[in-house]
Amino acid sequence: MVAIGYGFTKELSLEQLKARLQHAKPEERATLSIQIAELQVENANKLYTAGKSEEAVTAIHEVVSYSQDAERAAEQSGKKLKNVEIAVRRMSHRLTDIKRSLPFDDQATVQDAVETLDRIGSDLLNHMFGKNPK
Repeated sequence: MVAIGYGFTKELSLEQLKARLQHAKPEERATLSIQIAELQVENANKLYTAGKSEEAVTAIHEVVSYSQDAERAAEQSGKKLKNVEIAVRRMSHRLTDIKRSLPFDDQATVQDAVETLDRIGSDLLNHMFGKNPK
């Protein structure tokens, strides 16, 4: 959701978020990237449920890619680190739930994404609370 003033919010589509990300200020990139990743997690679940495994795999790859973008943007700006870490952890848990509902052949891609998201979350925690923050 995006604030549009006076406490109102409106839901943006995946395409709108991607378009907005292309022209976003550096401090907005982390939030937009993580929103796209979160939408793609749910898209992947819907695609797997519909039997569209190849399209779901593409969505899973976008989850990882946009999560990595969000991590980079948060670390570079020094803002939204906590929000991105929480969202990444939530997506990791959601993907684990999705993985459990899939046939064995489809689980590897989701497991790889979970492991990558877990690493991103750990890196963000280290950045926030490590002895030598960057």
